[in-house]
Amino acid sequence: MAIKHISDTGRAVAYFRALESERADALFQDPFARPLAGPLGEQMALQLGSPELFARAIAVRTAMFDELILESVTARKVDFIVNLAAGLDSRPWRLPLPQALRWIDVDLPKVLDYKGSVLQSEKPRCDYQALPADLTDADARAQIMRRLDTESDCGLVITEGLLVYLRPEQVAALARELHHQCESLRYWLLDTVAPPALQVLQAIWGPVLRDGGIRFQFATPDSLKFFQPLGWREEEFRSSSDEARRLGRGAPLPWSARLLLWLGSPSRREEFRRLSGTALLQRI
Repeated sequence: MAIKHISDTGRAVAYFRALESERADALFQDPFARPLAGPLGEQMALQLGSPELFARAIAVRTAMFDELILESVTARKVDFIVNLAAGLDSRPWRLPLPQALRWIDVDLPKVLDYKGSVLQSEKPRCDYQALPADLTDADARAQIMRRLDTESDCGLVITEGLLVYLRPEQVAALARELHHQCESLRYWLLDTVAPPALQVLQAIWGPVLRDGGIRFQFATPDSLKFFQPLGWREEEFRSSSDEARRLGRGAPLPWSARLLLWLGSPSRREEFRRLSGTALLQRI
């Protein structure tokens, strides 16, 4: 099954979440992942090879986002969440969210229609709404920004798995739009990769995504330095490698890599720690 559009990758990611959910020591339970993935999601995932390895990486990212979302709701008093390019994320149905929390999924109509059809008999745990829109359309984004700015006093925007597909100038433009046009959005939860990690992603996923003209493009060695001039400071960063070890999903490093890290300078070790991770940004 060829992946012909970015939105198709959501089915493969849902399949990886299903594999994690079905483990005896699962980090989370997503009973909707396998129905959302469907047979096509499994076919897409298997094209990449080593599905268990990819499932580990997706499990760690999912667990990090889950924890930071719940912490933001409880400790930071976030009462509104908007998930840009939401894909087949099922958090409004599976996380223990307050009923009064407002959650808006934004994605292409066909994506939200498909998710709605699979989950039509399920009840969200919060005040959920789907907002169809093409985020690549500047006018559509402007309408979304105007809409979001009226939703709450303390909002959180999520861009899980989105930014890596954008060019750096597109990420910068989105950061400015969120900052200048949506004052109610106080926090931004995103995942990042550094240039060496981007090269690995391109090597693994590139052959599968090539037919659809899809490319991984955005990488930054330090989310703090990239986003702070755009109005967002880094409140918290969680390294994928650190979290994988904490959560029991890490892969052992070759002895040579461990030796280089042990001998390396603090700055070199920090570069390794920031190869990929999840950052929670706060509006400046």
